[in-house]
Amino acid sequence: MPTRRLLFVLTFGLVGLAVLLGLGIWQVQRLAWKEALLAEIDARIAAAPVALPVDPDPDTDRYLPVRAEGTFDRGEVHVLVSVKRVGPGYRIIAPFRTGGRRILVDRGFVPTEAKDAPRATGPIQVTGNLHWPDEIDGYTPEPDKDGNIWFARDVPALAEALDTEPVLLIARTPTDPDVTPLPVDSAGIPNDHLHYAITWFGLAAVWAAMTVYFLRRGRSRSESVKP
Repeated sequence: MPTRRLLFVLTFGLVGLAVLLGLGIWQVQRLAWKEALLAEIDARIAAAPVALPVDPDPDTDRYLPVRAEGTFDRGEVHVLVSVKRVGPGYRIIAPFRTGGRRILVDRGFVPTEAKDAPRATGPIQVTGNLHWPDEIDGYTPEPDKDGNIWFARDVPALAEALDTEPVLLIARTPTDPDVTPLPVDSAGIPNDHLHYAITWFGLAAVWAAMTVYFLRRGRSRSESVKP
């Protein structure tokens, strides 16, 4: 292989290697950022509860720990979910009257057969976290309102259905003996940066190996054609 061609292969290999290593390093940096963000969210979730804000904001008050006293009103919405090692069932979303206001409370999980069982509606203190889940995408079915089966916690739509403020408090304390709380946590927040970093570094290693291979093969061919 002529020297000019060897130089081209070397340059192309080094540039590609630099790009792949750069992407890997960037993902490592993103990993550190995401881990710091998740630690901050976990600390916020576990903080001491406060009173329900007058006008909760979906951005600044997301995951805010709240304690509220009041009464569950009649009516509830059932959101289809599946719990690991338990199976399918429903999240119970109910209207909660507190301090002259009506908000939504995610009371927790019940198995499929308990979907329409009666639940406690008397005065109670609920401790949990405010949340506006992002569970809607292009594949989410429309709710079956006749069968009272929903497929996502769409807070504005739930608030309209139950005539409450568009505020969802996810209980972390029991509100009924037969309802298992599903508290907010950071486990559902994707953190794939380590996987991406390994992928980019792996590709960089393959790229480097292929570059060395082509350089050696080119030199061998050049030496074989010498008189």
